[in-house]
Amino acid sequence: MLTPGPLATVQDQGRPGALAAGVAVSDAADRAALRIANRLVGTDERAAGVEITLGGFRAVWDAAASGADADLWFAVTGAWGPIRLGGRAVDPYVAHPWPSGAELEIDGFDHGARAYLAVRGGIAASAVLGSRATDTLAGLGPAPLAAGATLTPAGDVTGPVPPADLHPWGPPPGEVEVALAPGPRADWFASSSPLFDAVWTVSPQADRVGIRLDGPALPRVRDDELPSEGMLPGAIQVPPDARPVILGPDGPVTGGYPVIAVVTDAARDLLAQARPGTRIRFRHARPA
Repeated sequence: MLTPGPLATVQDQGRPGALAAGVAVSDAADRAALRIANRLVGTDERAAGVEITLGGFRAVWDAAASGADADLWFAVTGAWGPIRLGGRAVDPYVAHPWPSGAELEIDGFDHGARAYLAVRGGIAASAVLGSRATDTLAGLGPAPLAAGATLTPAGDVTGPVPPADLHPWGPPPGEVEVALAPGPRADWFASSSPLFDAVWTVSPQADRVGIRLDGPALPRVRDDELPSEGMLPGAIQVPPDARPVILGPDGPVTGGYPVIAVVTDAARDLLAQARPGTRIRFRHARPA
C-alpha cells in the first residue's frame, strides 16, 4: 500500500444479528458493488474487499511477499473515476490481471463516493463476530488502511475468473431518489413536513457513521424527551437543529433523536455513492 487516499477500509457483508449485543452491522456501504466486484474475480460474494472513499488510492502487488507465483486478478466497482495499472488506463467493472510489481492507481472520483477493490480470493484479515469489516465508530475489525500497510489475498475462491461481464454498467447518478418507510416517531412531525417535497443536499458532514442533509427544517409537533432506543442503518434521525441525519453502516445502535423515516434496505446502496453536494429526493416506499 503506497497511499490509501482520504479513507480506505477492509469491508465485507458485515455483522448481521449482533445489534442486540450493541454491535453495528458495519458492512460495505455499497454492498451490491462489493458483491459484483467479488463475482467478477471468481470470489465468494461475502468475501472482504477494500472500500476506497473519494479515490487517491495507490498500491503495488508483490507476489513474492504474498507467497504467490502468478498475477493477481482484481476488479474495481462502485464510484467512477480514472483507474490505471502500470500507468495504463483500465476499465471499472472488468476483471484484470495484476502483475507483480505493477502499481494500481485509483484516482479521485468523477461520480460517486466509494469504490470497491476486490482481489481474487478476497482480503485476508482477522474476523470479529464472523466479519472482517472495519467499524470506524466502534474500532472493531482491521484498522483503516495506512501507507505501508500490507494486504494479503485470502482463499475465498469459488471458481475460475468468469468471462467478461457484459452488463452495461454506468457511473452513479448525481441525483438519487431514495425510498422511505415510516419511522417509529413519524407522528412527532407535522403532516406538512417537507421531507418528501424538498430536494435535499448531502452536506460535507458525511461518512460511514451518518449523512447530514442540508435543506428545510422538519418541524416537530411534539417536544417530549425521548429515551434512547434501538437504531438501524438507514434510520433518519432529526436532531434539535431539525435537519435530517441518515445513519450509515457504522452508525450507533441506539439513539435519542426521533426517527421520522427509515431508508429501505434496497435503497441503502444508493446512499453509499452520495458525496457532498449530491441531491437527494425521497419517495414513499411501495407496499410489499
